[in-house]
Amino acid sequence: MTDMATLRQQAAQARAGAAGSTAMAVPRDRPESPEIRFSSQLRAKKVLREDMEWYEVEGYASAFEQGYEMYDWYGPYTEIVSVGAADKTLGADPEVVFRFNHAGTPMASTRNSRLELWADEHGLGQRAWLNPKRSDVQLLVQAIEDQDVREQSFMFRITSGHWSPDYTEYRIDAFDLERGDVGPVTYGANPHTSIAARSGEFLDAIPNLPPLVAREAYSRLALRGDLNTAPARTPQTPAPARAAAPTATGRSISMLRTQLLVDRDED
Repeated sequence: MTDMATLRQQAAQARAGAAGSTAMAVPRDRPESPEIRFSSQLRAKKVLREDMEWYEVEGYASAFEQGYEMYDWYGPYTEIVSVGAADKTLGADPEVVFRFNHAGTPMASTRNSRLELWADEHGLGQRAWLNPKRSDVQLLVQAIEDQDVREQSFMFRITSGHWSPDYTEYRIDAFDLERGDVGPVTYGANPHTSIAARSGEFLDAIPNLPPLVAREAYSRLALRGDLNTAPARTPQTPAPARAAAPTATGRSISMLRTQLLVDRDED
């Protein structure tokens, strides 16, 4: 089985070959609006704001200068969000909503001034004020207090980035948050969001695939023409030879019938 270091090296060589003399702008088959998750210490508390009680939820939706593993068409690579990558989009006052697991009804937004975003040397920070009368807010806050939810995430669009000279690392220099979202997620540091990005999950699952599924995958890969070395087809087990019909022995029915007729004529 190929180790991860070799996979990374082979993927980098494939990218360099595909790019040729022109620098590759973005990873091939990378989602346009990826969901990047980071471990983040979430805090939730009740505060008085505008003569009303709110749950204030605060944390970092991203971490700058911390590499995480991604996959593109060619294989694994390291992706890093640069310090300052959020400065331009935050300066444009983007419309962003706060949601749990990037789904469901927004709980706060920058448009109603109940979601505040900032960037510092650590990452992209967010502070949201949530209505305690909502049942989904109550469940989220309880999960945060019980430490069942401890991670943060944000969705964005890359506007500027570049590869390292050896194509093993991609650095996001700027991103756009307009019409994106931030908020807590169930699991952190898990940027697998597309078929290419989820290749790592597929590779990890291969050793434990059921035999039937593994054989089918093996057979389909053998049909691909873009692989340098196509896996050999599984040899077909020859069908068992049919047993030869037993040789007839003794007297046949025809012989018995003829013998009976002879005996009757003699009588």
